[in-house]
Amino acid sequence: MSIDIKSVKKVASLARIRMNDEELESMVPQLSKIIGFIEQLSEVDTDNIEPLANVVDIKLALREDIANDGNCEGKVLANAPEATQGYFVVPNAIEDK
Repeated sequence: MSIDIKSVKKVASLARIRMNDEELESMVPQLSKIIGFIEQLSEVDTDNIEPLANVVDIKLALREDIANDGNCEGKVLANAPEATQGYFVVPNAIEDK
């Protein structure tokens, strides 16, 4: 599959990247090479290959999933411009009438 200038413009637009005509032209062969490498992957025979989660056959040590506060309230609140009773103090976002 080859990439044309129209495709490069569309990709640049979707990525919110502003490019001039010279930059767009230089991206055409680069993106074509990338697509070519990806197409090569489809040629690899993977019919009898088991899915692989880890290259080393070991069991990972698991821990219990226990929720806690991290026991570092003081360190966290030290970054706050103002704190009271263990909470950040922030300005009102909604005015009461």
